[in-house]
Amino acid sequence: MDIRQITPRYFVSPQIDPSDMDALRDAGITRILCNRPDAEVPPSHSADAIRAAAEAAGLAFAVQPLTHQTMVPDVIATNRALGLDTGDVVLAYCASGTRSTIAWALGQAGTLPADEIVAAAAAGGYDLSNIRPALDEPFV
Repeated sequence: MDIRQITPRYFVSPQIDPSDMDALRDAGITRILCNRPDAEVPPSHSADAIRAAAEAAGLAFAVQPLTHQTMVPDVIATNRALGLDTGDVVLAYCASGTRSTIAWALGQAGTLPADEIVAAAAAGGYDLSNIRPALDEPFV
């Protein structure tokens, strides 16, 4: 697993495996947020398969598939409500972690300073400098 910390309660990663759940729980994750559409993965890694494994390990699970085209304000607001706003320690995943990081950043736009958002993403290994101008104003 390639877990990357964005904030003390928000982590992102590339695709996870159903067998990862105990390790994620033991690492302090309490909620899994699937941002990867099922069309991108085999059935063994569908949201339903990951949900079953997460819930069996005692983890909360939510799904909000994201594509670059669907990152619109209402979808980002829902994504934030399913993850960051829960108070859980969240692991959001997609193919590489980039979409999950961008969704987090857009959900923070206008709430945190744009430079702080870009720095947090960079600390996790994601360069969001190309969307920095969009982070100055609220997105949702």
